[in-house]
Amino acid sequence: RLVHLDLKGAPPRASYLVQVLPLLRALGATGLLLEYEDTFPYAGPLEPLRAPHAYSPGEVRAVLGQARAQGMEVVPLLSFLLQFVLKHKEFAHLREVKVFPNALNPHKEESRALVKAMIDQVMALHEDLKWFHIGCDEVYYLGEGEESKQWLQQQDNTPEKLCLSHIKAVASCVALSYPTVTPIVWDDMLRGMSEGTLAESGVPQLVQPMIWDYTADLDVEGKVHLIEKYHRCGFSKVWFASAFKGATGVNQSLTLIGHHLKNHLQWLKVASNSPADLLEGIALTGWQRYDHFSVLCELLPVAIPSLAVCLQALKHGGYSEKVKQNVEKLLGMSNLETDTFMSTSLGTFPGSNILTLVTQVTFYLKSSVDELLERNRYVTGWFSPYHRKRKTIHPIILHHFQPDAVSLLSKWNAVVQDLRAAMEQVFQECTIEEWMEENVHPSLQKLQEVVDDLDEA
Repeated sequence: RLVHLDLKGAPPRASYLVQVLPLLRALGATGLLLEYEDTFPYAGPLEPLRAPHAYSPGEVRAVLGQARAQGMEVVPLLSFLLQFVLKHKEFAHLREVKVFPNALNPHKEESRALVKAMIDQVMALHEDLKWFHIGCDEVYYLGEGEESKQWLQQQDNTPEKLCLSHIKAVASCVALSYPTVTPIVWDDMLRGMSEGTLAESGVPQLVQPMIWDYTADLDVEGKVHLIEKYHRCGFSKVWFASAFKGATGVNQSLTLIGHHLKNHLQWLKVASNSPADLLEGIALTGWQRYDHFSVLCELLPVAIPSLAVCLQALKHGGYSEKVKQNVEKLLGMSNLETDTFMSTSLGTFPGSNILTLVTQVTFYLKSSVDELLERNRYVTGWFSPYHRKRKTIHPIILHHFQPDAVSLLSKWNAVVQDLRAAMEQVFQECTIEEWMEENVHPSLQKLQEVVDDLDEA
């Protein structure tokens, strides 16, 4: 049971990860799937790939050391979509399609050298790895570059074969240098391929596919058939990938636990209907952005109750009142809700204060500001945009709503200050700034401007 940490957005401080790993272990996690992206401390020619907030080698070692101390496997994930690489001008010439930083040109020798250098640096910081996840999902635009178009014109060449040769090249790169490490790939590019195409490619002998589906009503029978197909093609083992957050909305700020619990209960059905010796494990994904350029979805501390419920459901083979009580005890929460968004009840798990304050902001900030500015008749009738622009107001009207506006502003400023302080314990400034600009500033600025306009009027 690998917990996926997607570090391409809101990467938690290393100190927070070290603090939270014993809880994940207690909940039933047996490993981590670490998707570093630009937070890995790349060095030498790869240094431009490091984000300003990247971890230091010492911080990575501290997290890996804690994982080891907890008896957890670590699986690094380096997705060869490489948007975070191809956005840099130094590497833009390696794009498959010139204008899009989505896919690497698989025909260039330099592309292979880049992939090899990245793998080597990640491997050098990790010890005793059994698996290395090489991504390869949603490879849009592969086959649309000039060199690929020429390659596809040759006899018997197809986009499927191009994709498979790309996977094979990266997997071979891992296999040659690190023969004891097995590469894992996302399976979505393989699903639609015929058994013959897959079997002939040689890919099944090199990698283990990770079948992902984050829906609450996933098709159990269809998944079982897919596993059987992969087995017939020569894959020795398969993985599943569920989701505990980051799969229900690109800018989602709270996690609906019920959705993710149903997803895991469906995966349990798939497992019970599949040959046990084929299943290597499951990764509980926790996406932090839908891709390198999109906004943040739920922050990790906000989704810990969801992760807890999902891990415990997997560990106990289902979800019951007893499992629920177990989760509540481990999180220090009373009355865990799964069918509505989290109640504002405090927990004692690391970062639980962030969950409480994010819940408050998500539910009440925008609605309370809109209530005052769009539905209060004194504002809409006597301090409309027309009046505000000219700074005119009848003095008696001031008394009707200025105290409410000032009090609301001071209340929200206090909540936001508490949230900022809580977030500083877990996140870097760039994450706090992004989250605040997306979720707080639009409403707070509107309110501040009305108060300022009232003062002037």
